[in-house]
Amino acid sequence: MADDWQPTVRQPRPVEADARPSPDRDPIALGAHLLTSRRGYRHHGIYAGNGRVVHYAGLSSAWRRGPVEEVPLARFAAGRPVWIKTSTQARYSGAAVVARARSRLGEDRYRITTNNCEHFCAWCIDGAPRSEQIESLFGGPLETLLRRLLGIVRRRRGHAKDRSADAVVA
Repeated sequence: MADDWQPTVRQPRPVEADARPSPDRDPIALGAHLLTSRRGYRHHGIYAGNGRVVHYAGLSSAWRRGPVEEVPLARFAAGRPVWIKTSTQARYSGAAVVARARSRLGEDRYRITTNNCEHFCAWCIDGAPRSEQIESLFGGPLETLLRRLLGIVRRRRGHAKDRSADAVVA
């Protein structure tokens, strides 16, 4: 799943996880949307400047849930390549994105399907939480299966209600 990921806007560009900002120029733009591969998914974070990243730790460390935190870029990368995802539709940029990210530091309400690291970054940049990874997962065969199961449950509930109504009438 993670290896065939395709961005919706442009191909992300790689950055060095050990990139050190120089006094006159940071190699990564403030508020940049960063990505790094994990086993089976892409992990997302917001570049906060000076080699720091704000991210929803979520399941990024040994599949244990973690809060929104600010960490060094190398820790965010966890020894893997880091990419910058660009967007032409960003509602916020630069310092405003970082301020939004930092406003949620310490939050510990991670939910893989509704409030994950990608939802967090989309909210920081666009103002709306969204996860393309989750949408693609539920947009295929899994969505079809869930819809069918939901239909079966609804039909069974309807039959149970019909039977209870017959008992009341009789």
